[in-house]
Amino acid sequence: MTSGVVSKSQTYLIALAILLSLTACAAAPVQEMSNARQAIAAAEEAGAATTAPEVLEKAHQLLAQAEQRLQIKEFREARRAAIAAQLQAIRALQTTETLPDSS
Repeated sequence: MTSGVVSKSQTYLIALAILLSLTACAAAPVQEMSNARQAIAAAEEAGAATTAPEVLEKAHQLLAQAEQRLQIKEFREARRAAIAAQLQAIRALQTTETLPDSS
C-alpha cells in the first residue's frame, strides 16, 4: 500500500512541476486555487489536523497568501502560493496515510 502512495505522490509532483513551469501566465490561477482547497480538504478529512498539524497549518497559511495575492491581482505569486499550499496539503495527507492503522 505504501508504494501506491509514493506512486500517487510522484504523479502529483510531476503535475505540479508542469504547473510551476506555467507560472508566467497572466490569467488568474483559478484551477490552482481549487486544487489547493481540495487537497487541504482531503488532508483534513483524513485526519491531518491530528497527525500533521504543522504541515496542514502551513498549507492553510499558503492558501491565505494565495487568496491575498489574488485579490490584488498578483496572479503569478498567487499561483505559486496556491501550488505550494497544495504540495503542503499533499505532504500532510501522505503523513496521515503512512501512519500505521491503530485499529
